[in-house]
Amino acid sequence: MSNYYPVILCGGSGTRLWPLSRKQHPKQFIKLFNDHSLLQNTIFRLPEDTQAPIFICNKEHRFIVAEQTREIKIVPKGIILEPVGRNTAPAIALAAFKAMNDNPDAVLLILPSDQNILDVNAFRTAIDEAHKLALKDKLVTFGIVPTEPHTGYGYIKRGSEISSNSNHYNVSEFVEKPDVDIAKGYVESGDYYWNSGMFVFKANTYLAELKKFRPDIYYACALAIKNVKHDSDFVKIDAEAFAACPNESVDYAVMEHSTNAAVVPLAAGWSDVGSWSSLWQESEKDENNNAVKGDVITESTRNSFILSSGKLVATIGLDNVVIVETPDAILVADKDKVQSVKRIVSKLETAQRTEHIHNRAVYRPWGRFDSIDMAERFQVKRITVKPGAKLSVQKHHHRSEHWIVVLGTAKVRNGDREFLLTENESTYIPIGTIHSLENPGKVPLELIEVQSGSYLGEDDIIRYEDKYGRGDDK
Repeated sequence: MSNYYPVILCGGSGTRLWPLSRKQHPKQFIKLFNDHSLLQNTIFRLPEDTQAPIFICNKEHRFIVAEQTREIKIVPKGIILEPVGRNTAPAIALAAFKAMNDNPDAVLLILPSDQNILDVNAFRTAIDEAHKLALKDKLVTFGIVPTEPHTGYGYIKRGSEISSNSNHYNVSEFVEKPDVDIAKGYVESGDYYWNSGMFVFKANTYLAELKKFRPDIYYACALAIKNVKHDSDFVKIDAEAFAACPNESVDYAVMEHSTNAAVVPLAAGWSDVGSWSSLWQESEKDENNNAVKGDVITESTRNSFILSSGKLVATIGLDNVVIVETPDAILVADKDKVQSVKRIVSKLETAQRTEHIHNRAVYRPWGRFDSIDMAERFQVKRITVKPGAKLSVQKHHHRSEHWIVVLGTAKVRNGDREFLLTENESTYIPIGTIHSLENPGKVPLELIEVQSGSYLGEDDIIRYEDKYGRGDDK
């Protein structure tokens, strides 16, 4: 049995890729480069001889992780649910405790789920080299060979070579994001690498170093995972114990203090896909140096990133811009100033708006719904239910609903009656009536739902039965 345990970190809100990335459906779950999400592509890059991955995510994203792994026929070793975010040092500690429970000699490969790597073979070769060092009790990180004096990344300064002609180095220091002049000096020296946030080390080595330098984090995580509850692939930890854990990155908690930190240089076309400008750099471009996705027509437009999620986007006479169209928001920005997108997200939060939280399309464990029209006392949704999936048995205090099937077959409970609806058939559900919706078929079920009433919020729901173990929140 392999002692190699991939640990995929699925946290992060991806605010710099707003409006495509939202809090409830951030960039790691979005298809940016091909027909698979960044998370799925992270899984595809794993070496062949490994255990099934351990995923760590917040509870809001658990069904997205489960669905995206199911789509590519991956059965997780476990999906650890963080009740609150506490950064990477505690997250990795949880995975280390879980892996050691399965195998005391477990070696962890720590990977963020929201990065892109073009040269998979070079990446796997570097992993093999890191694995050898990890077996010697090194805490190994991957240092990205810089291609420019980037000011958006932290840097790793290499120290002495671990062995002659090995191209593996002890870590001299971790340094914060520099200004442009300092970054130029780093790149020219050849002694600095971008900090990738990827690691390889033995689980017991990491926990020993964590206990040594941050015993408060170690003991909080040990307590949180002591009495876990398993629900299918989900691993539910002690919420109260984990909430008491300090919020700290693995760099600050362990790597900066350890004398066993090592760095393996990596030149594999790496990107953290941290902004629209970096996505433009990674994307294929036309003869005018434009990266165009979706229904887009350009005239006299150059050096731009233009994405349409549905509507036709036409541009004339533009240079060096980013345009991102989604059903409920449009971003237009100078490509050199897209780092300021986070300020827009902050303004949305301050104004208590919702466009930074979710898209018009909202994902649920049973499928998704898209709010296609809304006014003061009505809302129209397009609902898609996956084959075999079922919405909870529920009722509403403030709204009635009218369902019209447009594709597939629906199994409906409406009060005391249970029956099937097929295409072009409908049913009306009065306020306060207990009801449920299920797709018993082999193809997706699609229907139009018309809600009417005095309050149409998602929190007007009383659940009586739910196969996904949810409360009344969603």
